[in-house]
Amino acid sequence: MHGLLLLGCLWLLAAPPVSSIFQRPTGTPAPPHLQYLLEPLHPTVHTQRGATATLPCVLRALPRNYRVKWSKVEPANYRENIIIITNGLYHKNYGPLSPRVRLRHSHRYDASLTIADVALEDEGRYRCQLVNGLEDESVSLTLHLEGVVFPYQPSNGRYKFNYHEAKRACEQQDSRLATYQQLYKAWTEGLDWCNAGWIIDGTVHYPIINSREPCGGRLLLPGVRTYGARDKQKDRFDAFCFTSALQGSQVYFIRGHLNFKEAGQACRNHGAAIAKVGQLYSAWKFSQLDRCDGGWLADGSVRYPITTPRERCGGLPDPGVRSFGFPSKEMRTYGTYCFVGK
Repeated sequence: MHGLLLLGCLWLLAAPPVSSIFQRPTGTPAPPHLQYLLEPLHPTVHTQRGATATLPCVLRALPRNYRVKWSKVEPANYRENIIIITNGLYHKNYGPLSPRVRLRHSHRYDASLTIADVALEDEGRYRCQLVNGLEDESVSLTLHLEGVVFPYQPSNGRYKFNYHEAKRACEQQDSRLATYQQLYKAWTEGLDWCNAGWIIDGTVHYPIINSREPCGGRLLLPGVRTYGARDKQKDRFDAFCFTSALQGSQVYFIRGHLNFKEAGQACRNHGAAIAKVGQLYSAWKFSQLDRCDGGWLADGSVRYPITTPRERCGGLPDPGVRSFGFPSKEMRTYGTYCFVGK
């Protein structure tokens, strides 16, 4: 640390005039509280899983003896975790993101953060903070993954997960517990589910489009209904999982009358793996996978994805991933869905 400060003192220069080439476009003045940082033109950066994303943070001037600190607010506990600290010439990475982050540094005013191989857990709010004695200032940005939320319960029925089991179950299905924002967005896009489920911050909710008696009654307005924070060890509910498209991956169907063990082997014979629930949802949402055939998945469930609803494919009016539940793994009735990664 002493070496870092010494190098910073040797390198840092007096601030150039604010009227430099990095002024904001005409008509979009910087907020008065930002003296050195430029307010980002687009505070939300959209990306996909597996991609490389850059969160912009550009200085309009270089104060003496400054540092820039990047951090992320974790939705599970709202703690702010440091990712990287730089003095402009040298930097140090911190935490689980460390191997995948770097500073873009395309010019000496550029402190933008680049994240390689974006993962599901990378979505959220980030902060770029200029540390400059009494003149500290920061900008906030949001990294948004295009994704899909799906309800999940185990083979032994509904309301079996405590919080930690729900979190682990989502991760086993190539997903993670959804944030409230993700669940709310899914509700606005039509998610209607009567069973309550855990989300990442330890609260429990269920999204209702069509008010009905078994789901809180007809008098309650549609919305994301909440049970609030619950005991993570003792209370038991389902889970709401979130997954996103993975670049270069594919889910496909193998026809046949296979039991569960044979389904897994059929995928391996093609150099693939039996698909997980999150992977099937992702293929349905982002690759428009549409098949009327039930197929085994890695958790022992049988499902099929429908993008164009039709009478002979379940008869339901809305697109979705239909489920036959968890039949006996010895049944030779279904084909299988396979996954090939990049």
